[in-house]
Amino acid sequence: MKHLTKSLLGATTAMLLAMPAMAETTVRIAYENNPGEPADMVMNHWKDLVAEASDGDVVLELYPSSQLGAKKDVIEQAMLGVNVITIADVGFLTDYDPDLGILFGPFLTDDAESLFKIYESDWFKEKEAALQEQGIHIVIKNYLYGTRQLLATKKVETPEDLQGMKIRTPNNIMQIRAIEAMGGTPTPMPLGDVYPALTQGVIDGVENPLPVLYGQKLHEQAKELSMISYLQNTSLWLGGQAYFDTLDPEVIEMLHETGHQAGIYSQEVAAAQDEKILEEMKAAGVTVTYPDTAPFKEKAMAVYGMFPEWSDGLYDQIQAQLAE
Repeated sequence: MKHLTKSLLGATTAMLLAMPAMAETTVRIAYENNPGEPADMVMNHWKDLVAEASDGDVVLELYPSSQLGAKKDVIEQAMLGVNVITIADVGFLTDYDPDLGILFGPFLTDDAESLFKIYESDWFKEKEAALQEQGIHIVIKNYLYGTRQLLATKKVETPEDLQGMKIRTPNNIMQIRAIEAMGGTPTPMPLGDVYPALTQGVIDGVENPLPVLYGQKLHEQAKELSMISYLQNTSLWLGGQAYFDTLDPEVIEMLHETGHQAGIYSQEVAAAQDEKILEEMKAAGVTVTYPDTAPFKEKAMAVYGMFPEWSDGLYDQIQAQLAE
């Protein structure tokens, strides 16, 4: 019996030694997008990169489909020190630095690549350091969410067609002002609420990149797609500095490095997805309209005069950087 016990103990010890070590760090990643959408694909790619770079000592736990709450709520959780990284557009950061809102301005540029150069500029690095002092830690800043289009229950060819239409926007001031300037009635709500809102007639349309519109199945309820291309949507993935202060500096560096690789992957995914999804939406009965965007842009330019709190000459400064 004693021999049997020793044998069992020996076998158990060998088995435990053969098992991989428990993960030392688990980081939660929250986003509104559904499984299979580009954001989810990129986060799964980042998860794999982190696992490889850390030899499994750091694990990303993914929470798609607003499982941890609406974006604004998750950002607030992060600011309180909760273990979570989430996606946010610079429009959500205007409460901390008003100047950042300009990077989410309508028709600012039609070239996302030039925007990414601004995120690496001395101007943005100063903004990033100031955000960190306010409790925000940016992890990924080269993420391409896509070009935002308009899907609605009626055809939109001109800004006049937007009159009286309730258009869902995220709850950030830049997109609210942009839709308003172009003639629509902005209706902020979480992305997860949009499908039932379209079904019930609470809203008449929604703006977002094609993969999001398709991934959320919004084309089932709205059949008119207007390619107004009003916003090159670059995004940030961020967490709370209070949480990052608890992490080993090597883990933080690894998250930044692998996050940058994930950002490059997001740009590849965005480029590959649009044409494919456009054809699938057409096959599903969606009518695609390519309006003259000049009248939309002319209306939208009013947005750049709505923020007296911006630094003097900010629009011209950013345009000069985009032209470099």
